[in-house]
Amino acid sequence: MDGHSASLEEIEEYHMMVSQMFASENQGYEHYNRYARAKGFSVRLDDKEYVKGTREVKARRFCCSKEGHRLEKYFQATDQKREPRALTRCGCKAMLEIQHDAGRGQWFVKKFVDVHNHPLADPDQSAFLRSHRRMNDAHKADAVEYGLGGLRTFQIMNVAEKQHGGYPHVGYISRDLYNFFARYKKKRILGRDADFVLNHMRVQEERDGEFFFKYTTDDEGHLRNLFWADSQSQIDYEAFRDVVVFDSTYRVNRYNLAFVAFVGLNHHRSTVVFGIGVVSDETHKSYEWLLQTFVEAMGNKEPISVITDGDSAMRKAIRKILPRTDHRLCSWHIEQNMIRHLRNRMLDDFRKLIYCRMGVYQFEKSWAEFKANY
Repeated sequence: MDGHSASLEEIEEYHMMVSQMFASENQGYEHYNRYARAKGFSVRLDDKEYVKGTREVKARRFCCSKEGHRLEKYFQATDQKREPRALTRCGCKAMLEIQHDAGRGQWFVKKFVDVHNHPLADPDQSAFLRSHRRMNDAHKADAVEYGLGGLRTFQIMNVAEKQHGGYPHVGYISRDLYNFFARYKKKRILGRDADFVLNHMRVQEERDGEFFFKYTTDDEGHLRNLFWADSQSQIDYEAFRDVVVFDSTYRVNRYNLAFVAFVGLNHHRSTVVFGIGVVSDETHKSYEWLLQTFVEAMGNKEPISVITDGDSAMRKAIRKILPRTDHRLCSWHIEQNMIRHLRNRMLDDFRKLIYCRMGVYQFEKSWAEFKANY
């Protein structure tokens, strides 16, 4: 509470909030979100704090959606393809922070700030604020059913309004419904495309007895990760596995999936492809699966050395799955970072360090001089 004279009701409300205990982090969020709806503001998740050395959350902060300010880079962007969204953040400090008491197995309120620096919404408008809008499974099922029946999105919204007794009581707004259908259609298309790809893999397997492919799916049966390598790729790997390049800079644009090519050089200095992977995200877990599958496809023979673009998730996966493999960074990606961060004179000297042949002693000496000069 701030320094202004608080009413008895405000004081009681404040003490009621700070004395709350919760069985889970989510219960704490739901409680604060209900409070926010009654007051007329929206809530979003903010920082979390972990128990040292683990991924166990020990503290979590929920803040007013108007906390902070839009980053300056979004104001300076010159290549914007769409109209910038309206400014909504104004540095509001209202928040609730909860902390886990391991002894009790409960969460308690560590800090509560109830003062806002902006007008609050009227009670009948709170339902339209973001954290108070939610399409539950029943809403989604109804929308899909009406869509299959031939209704367009705006007509489905009209039906929902009549069913719930008006727009404020629906639980979501038109934009939420349009976004849901966009995701739903994308998932259906992805499902059809995934079936086509897997059928193609099975055909290749029949044609090529050594063709290898492997994939994973999520809990709903949707394709997540895929790897394949034909017999020629496996033969090439047997002969030229001295250096393997993992290139994960490509994208399958429609679904924004990471496309990873495993390539090398033959004795004619021509590029050979050892295998192809597609992963749904660029986490170390996905890359661990991909590397493990690649090694399996190649008869459990690990590459002697690998070159990557320096991605931290890939680096972590390599340390775990290929601990005996030498890992180096791609000079092209180093060059791109040089161009972005170094001035021309520095670039010339840095290129000499990267590309000129020299012994270990000479390199260490030149590197020390470079750091001292710049």
